[in-house]
Amino acid sequence: MLQPQWLRTFEALVELGNFTRAAEHLDLTQAAVSQHIKHLERRLGPLLLRQSRKLELTPAGHALLDYRREMQAAEQRLEQRLAGDDASQGELSLITPGSIGLAIYPHLLALQHEAPGLSIRHRFAPTAEVIEAVLENRAELGLATQRPEDPRLAVSLFAREPLELVVPAAAKVDGWEDLVRIGFIDHPDGHDMATRLLSRRFPGHPGVRHLPCRGFTNQIGLILAPVAQGLGFSVLPRFAREAFGAPEAIRVVDGAPEVMDSLWLLHRAEWPLSARADRALEWLTARLGSARAG
Repeated sequence: MLQPQWLRTFEALVELGNFTRAAEHLDLTQAAVSQHIKHLERRLGPLLLRQSRKLELTPAGHALLDYRREMQAAEQRLEQRLAGDDASQGELSLITPGSIGLAIYPHLLALQHEAPGLSIRHRFAPTAEVIEAVLENRAELGLATQRPEDPRLAVSLFAREPLELVVPAAAKVDGWEDLVRIGFIDHPDGHDMATRLLSRRFPGHPGVRHLPCRGFTNQIGLILAPVAQGLGFSVLPRFAREAFGAPEAIRVVDGAPEVMDSLWLLHRAEWPLSARADRALEWLTARLGSARAG
C-alpha cells in the first residue's frame, strides 16, 4: 500500500519543483522528502528525472500524479456524500438517457445556482446502464425508458414524451415519397423510433430500412444539426427536439396517431431518498410542466 504521506510529499515536490521548497512546505527535512520518494520509486520504478534546474516526470511519475489527483477527487466526493442530509449541501448523482437529460440539465444548473453547496453529477447513458448504476449505488437517481422489474428498485412514472418526425423547416411532407426524397438521419435509437412512429403514420409502406440514410450520429445533441441544414429528417423524442438550439431551422410534422414513450424514475428501494434528491425532484416537477406524469 502506498502511504498517504509519501503521496503528499510526491505531489508537493512536483508542484514546487525542488526538494528544498517541498521540505519547507511540508515541514520536513530534505532527507525525509528524499526517503519518501525512494520508497515510492522502490515500488513503482523511476518517477523523476533530476535535471540540473528542474524535475521532470517519467511516465510512471505522470501515472502516479494522476492517481493522487483521482484519490483526492474520490475523497472529496465521499465527504460530500457523507455530509448531513441537507437539501442545499453535498452531492446529487443521477443518470439519464440523452433526451430527458438534455431537458433537465439546464434546470439542474439553475438549482445549483440557487443552492451553490450542491455538487451535481449527471451522466447520460442507455437504460441498461442506468439500471446498473442505480443498483450499484453509483447514482442515487436514474431515469429509464423501460420499466425494470428488479425488487431492489423503487420505480415510478416520471414523464411521458412523444416521438416526433422532425424535418428541415422548408421541407414539404405529404406522404412517404417525400421522406424518401429527403432521406433519414440515423442515430443509435433511430431505427427503433422511426419504425414505431412511421409504421403508424404511413401504414403499408416498406419501412425505415428502405429509406436512404443521409447520415448518422451517436450524440443526442447533434442529431438535428444535419436536419437543420436540410440534409435529411429524423425521428426522436420531444425533449431532444425542444433542447435544440436552432428551432427556426426545423419543423415537426404533426399527425396521428401519437407514439408516447414513458420515462421511469428509479432509486434503491431499501432506503429513502436524500433531502437533496427530494429537492431536485420537486424542482424538476415544477419546471417540466405538462410532460410530467400525474
